[in-house]
Amino acid sequence: MSQRRGIRSLGSELPRTTLIGIALVVVALVVVDVVLVALALARTAPEARGDAGPVPTFGSSASAPATPGPSATASAGPTADGVSTRHMLSAVDGLEAWRASSTTCDVSETVLEHTTDGGQEWSPVALGDDVRTIGSLRATAEGLSVLVGVGDECATEVRTSTDDGATWVLGTAGAAGAGVTDQGLVLGDAVVPSPCEEPLDAFRGDSTTLVACADELQWRTGTGAWVTVPIDGVRALAVNGTEYTLARVGTDSCNGVQIETMPASGVTPATTTTPIGCNPVATEGAIALDRSGQDVWMWAGDSVAVSNDGGATW
Repeated sequence: MSQRRGIRSLGSELPRTTLIGIALVVVALVVVDVVLVALALARTAPEARGDAGPVPTFGSSASAPATPGPSATASAGPTADGVSTRHMLSAVDGLEAWRASSTTCDVSETVLEHTTDGGQEWSPVALGDDVRTIGSLRATAEGLSVLVGVGDECATEVRTSTDDGATWVLGTAGAAGAGVTDQGLVLGDAVVPSPCEEPLDAFRGDSTTLVACADELQWRTGTGAWVTVPIDGVRALAVNGTEYTLARVGTDSCNGVQIETMPASGVTPATTTTPIGCNPVATEGAIALDRSGQDVWMWAGDSVAVSNDGGATW
């Protein structure tokens, strides 16, 4: 074989080898590409986890408890919607007292507060969510009793506390004193008709009862007949031993609330009063009065005042 022919054979075989190598590379690239695609599909396929769980729901997060605001102070006289508000006051001594305000059973706005610094600061006291009215209250050094109206019908009951209102128990009938309620006067365990259409205040002692009406006083012993005493302008009542203490407005000698006394027994239509002193405060709103010895408390409008000489000076 000649040299030229050998060289020609080698030249004809090189392209074929090259083509085979290229084909192998292409096949390898295709295989790699197929593998990569398969892996990508596997990674994006949903992962089986058994039965589907419930779809989560989202509500509003629990809100923080509201920060208590300052205690509400009962406004004097009518409320914003014209409903009359009664004020009540019961004194332990010259520094400690309780006060309450109440509207009617339908409106149900009640406030009970306690002071131990002569009325400079008052702390709110809760009576229970079922309380709709307050008819009376009576405080002593041992505790406080409150006549309340509960439920839709404002059925009356007495609640007593011996720990400044932290806890309450059912009290004894009459322990809160005479009560003025929508149903009538609550005297002890009995509810009796009022001797006048709209009584302003009532006081019941061991044997006698006195009611302040718009233009007169009504007095009786036990369950006897009412005696009309033609003394007008009396807005609130208290007692000191054998004498009543009266808060009276509209007198010629006092531009404010005049303190007067009258006998608590043997009352007749001719019974008169004795002027003691004058508290020069506004008289348009509700007025409440109580006394403990020589300490006389008065709540008139937004003002609470204490007299330490039986009401002579304020």
